[in-house]
Amino acid sequence: MARLRARRLPERAVSFLDDQDLKQRVTDAALDMAKARTSAVARASEAEVPADERESWALAQPDVLAAQAALDEARRALAAGTLTLTFRALPRPAWEQLLREHAPTEEQADLGHEYNVETFPAALVSASSVDGMSEAEAQELLDSWSDADAKALFTAALLVNQTMRADLGKG
Repeated sequence: MARLRARRLPERAVSFLDDQDLKQRVTDAALDMAKARTSAVARASEAEVPADERESWALAQPDVLAAQAALDEARRALAAGTLTLTFRALPRPAWEQLLREHAPTEEQADLGHEYNVETFPAALVSASSVDGMSEAEAQELLDSWSDADAKALFTAALLVNQTMRADLGKG
């Protein structure tokens, strides 16, 4: 029972990148690194470097070191340009309370909604945010971001609360 009680609530991260060029720079730098390494390994073979030493020899070559430095810098720039938000599932009583507090309108319920589609998203994003986002801040983001980004934000908070981690298989 202690092991069951010790389980942590699931977490889910969502990342946003405003400058897609940063991602392309990492891709290009990784390709340059692969080409430099392949070329260096070929040179090692031509220089009759023993087979078990070729990889380390290749990785020490100036062109490979320069390509690795460029790749590392591109990865750092990508990390710096990426905004990551983390969400943690709510304990079941808190989830149910949030649903009660944001019950669907009669019209929304008639459409099959489980919650008020106007108020629940910001409340859930706020309540599930590990980063300490207020409900007003969550609503501001949901209102000011693009539809795709707002949906990604809400979906990350929703999925962490609704994704089952149990295996109900046959054995």
